[in-house]
This record gives sequence, structure tokens and C-alpha cells, in this order.
Amino acid sequence: MKSLRVRVLGLELNKDRDVERIHSSGVNTLDIEPVERRYMLSGGSDGVIVLYDLENSSRQPYYTCKAVCSVGRNHPDVHKYSVETVQWYPHDTGMFTSSSFDKTLKVWDTNTLQTADVFNFEETVYSHHMSPVATKHCLVAVGTRGPKVQLCDLKSGSCSHILQVVFAGHKQEILAVSWSPRYDHILATASADSRVKLWDVRRASGCLITLDQNNGEKSQAAESANTAHNGKVNGLCFTSDGLHLLTVGTDNRMRLWNSSSGENTLVNYGKVCNNSKKGLKFTVSCGCSSEFVFVPYGSTIAVYTVYSGEQITMLKGHYKSVDCCVFQSNFQELYSGSRDCNILAWVPSLYEPLPEEDELIPESYRNTLSNSSMTKTKSRLNPAFEDAWSSSDEEG
Repeated sequence: MKSLRVRVLGLELNKDRDVERIHSSGVNTLDIEPVERRYMLSGGSDGVIVLYDLENSSRQPYYTCKAVCSVGRNHPDVHKYSVETVQWYPHDTGMFTSSSFDKTLKVWDTNTLQTADVFNFEETVYSHHMSPVATKHCLVAVGTRGPKVQLCDLKSGSCSHILQVVFAGHKQEILAVSWSPRYDHILATASADSRVKLWDVRRASGCLITLDQNNGEKSQAAESANTAHNGKVNGLCFTSDGLHLLTVGTDNRMRLWNSSSGENTLVNYGKVCNNSKKGLKFTVSCGCSSEFVFVPYGSTIAVYTVYSGEQITMLKGHYKSVDCCVFQSNFQELYSGSRDCNILAWVPSLYEPLPEEDELIPESYRNTLSNSSMTKTKSRLNPAFEDAWSSSDEEG
């Protein structure tokens, strides 16, 4: 576990690996399939969807992650407008989903790259999500410009539910939706009305909790009562165990909530710059003794420890705003998509400090050391890279 933590702390831009540039405009969304964690989807403002192979089949230190196939502008089923969300089917790589500003959710057959189903909505679609753990249902939650969250059933091919409670429902557009990775019936929604709601989709009434940043303290201002943020809430992400929920808002704040009680844990992350007018796709690490959250922050990605709120580092490499990032847990890597049309790969540093050296580094300096070009003097090859690099040397 400690080595995994070190690897996350040592993330840096991989200068030896490129992701083939296909999109002609901004990259809005990324998703890595959960089975092999080898294939990645991207969706762009150009309406294009690209499928990448992340594996280094050449076994060379310098390589490009190639596009295996794409739904380009000339494809008969291409989205007419910006693709806002792509997601692999959680249980195999034979199917994936996409949603767009063209008011559709599309279900794709990966092998034929043809649509297996299309759901049409009356409003612009901002976000969708399938449960990563559900075995008894195939519901896709969809957030739209309207104040209602719709549930589409992939088994029946119909929008089976509309989650809308007359007095307790959202009042503005739904910018983000996310199923719990712990319970297949729990859904979180974030809205431009400053509210975040947790729903039990098995119940007719639906809404379980409306998150309150003040934890019910009546002495607080009335206008902030039962609101999660003092601005639009445009991002949601559960921790990997599902016990907590992270939210981001246009008030430049990120908050951590107990997903059972709805309590604001009051962890202070400081200012988390968020100027996005639509959904912001951020992610958490998994497989580490400490959990980290990676949040697009202007043209950078800010890395925080989830439970202490400490900012570990800022990943700099894009030259326009970053709108999405996704974590690859097998190798503790991060991929980010930006309005500069690029997808960048962030990998653990090739070198890591020797244990005795690490103990001598002050804590305040140790956190930023991994991003410095200094101090390769008394370091060793990161064990994670030893095999791949030694075999390359032998081949050369």
C-alpha cells in the first residue's frame, strides 16, 4: 500500500507517451473500462467519440496510445453536438454509452460501432451514469436541462422512471449524476439550484436526503438553508468505498459528505477554482492506503488528500482549461482531457527516493519533491518500471 501511495504522490507528465490526437475541439469526458482497464473512451465538443488502446504493445519506452476506432463526423450515428459523457458498460467491453447536447443518450455495440439503442429527451443532456455494482437492474441515470432526473432502463428500452418530487425536487438543471459504488439503489444528483440530493430509486417518493452545508444549524442565513454550495453544483464523485461523497461547485469549493447521514464533514480544501458552466468530471484514486482526489483546476489538475483536505500538488501540462480526468488503478496513472484538444497521461515518477533519503526530507518539501527536476542524485529506479525498462535495454 505504501508503494502505491508513493506512486500517486509522484505523478508527473509522461514525456515518453502520447495519446493520439483525434478531437478537433475540447475533450469533455473520459472513461476507462473496468474489466481489463486497457481501453479508454473519450468524447469531445466536436461530437466525436474515440476508443484508445492504452497498452504498450511495442514494449518500447517511447510510444503512442493509438485510437483503435472512432465515431467520427462522417459516421451515420455520430452525435450532432457536444458529447458530455461517455461510459463503458460496467461488466464487459462489448457495449458503451454516450450522451450529448443533442438531447440523446446512445447505447453502442463496441464491435460493430453501431447504435444498439437511442433514448431521446426533450431537454439538453448534461450527464449520465450507470451503476458500477448493479446486478438486478440496468438503469442509466440521466441529468438534463430540466429539473428532473430520468432513469432509462436498458433492458426494456424505455425511460422507466422520472425522479421528481413536487416539493423536494430540484428546481433547475441537473449538471451531474452518480450512482453509489456501494449500493446499487442509491443515486446522487447535483443541480444548478445549489442542491445535492441522494435518492433511493426503489422508493416511490425517491428523495432520501438533501445535503445541507450548514448541517441544519438554523443560525445560518436562510438563503443557504438546505444547499450544498453557494453556487451551481456541477460535479459529484463518491469515494471508492461509497462511504463518502465529494461535490464541487461554482462557489470555488469542494465538500466531503457522509453518504449515509448526509453530514458535511467540514474538511477544508481551500479554494478549488471552478469556472465551468457545465458538468466537471473529477475522480478519486483507489488501491492506496490514503485516498486522493484529482480535480480540474483551470489548465491544471489539483491533487488533494480526501480526508485531510491537504493539496499535494498541481499537475501542469495543458494550456487550456481541463474538463475531465480519469484514474487508471492498475498502474496508478491519470489521464486528463482539455479544451486544448489533448489527452495527457500522468504516470508515477521513474525514480523514487531511497527510504533513508525520504526520512530526511521535511514533510512540507517532500510533497512537492516528486515534481521537481532536482534530486536524482541519491535515488533508485521505481520498482514498477524496472522490468519494462530492463527488457527494453536487452532488446536494444
